[in-house]
Formats: sequence, structure tokens, C-alpha cells
Amino acid sequence: MSMNVPSVFLIVVIGLLGVGLYALLTVRNLIKVVVALQILVKGAMLAFVLVGRLTGQVNLGQSLALTVIVADTIVAVVGLTLAVQVRRKFGSLDIKDLTTLKR
Repeated sequence: MSMNVPSVFLIVVIGLLGVGLYALLTVRNLIKVVVALQILVKGAMLAFVLVGRLTGQVNLGQSLALTVIVADTIVAVVGLTLAVQVRRKFGSLDIKDLTTLKR
């Protein structure tokens, strides 16, 4: 059985989105949450490229993917900086420990 390229890309996109969403819902470590968000965004980026290829607007899909890469990098840097500061303040990266911020 032979699969064409868009089918393989679609399977990869769905897989990345599934793994990212599962990890995002199950982990409690701040660094792992940032990594889960990275996986989700990579799936969305591949979806942009796939849709651009299927519609014949490859340049638009690639430029959207590049924009996503830039925004994703900024979010990752801010998230990891936040994780470092939380580790310094609370001594833990567990999200449940951040409930003391409500008071």
C-alpha cells in the first residue's frame, strides 16, 4: 500500500497535536508544559505548510510557518524564564505549588 505525501503529513500533524495535547493535560512540571506547547505548535506549523501546499499557495504556508516559529520562540523563552524564576522563589517547578500565588 502506497501513501501519498499529504496523507503522511496529515498523520504527522495529527500525531504531533495529539502528543502535545496529551502531554499538556498530564504534566505538572513547568518546563514539561513549555515542551508540550512546543510540540503542539510544531504540529500547527506543519499544518500551515500542508494547507499551503494543498491550496497551491506554498509561499503563504511557509511564511505563516516562519511567523509561528518566531512567535513560538518568544513564548518558549518567556516560559522558561518564568520557570527559572518560579524555581528560585518556590524551590519547585510543580504547577500545584503555584496555588500560593492567590493569596
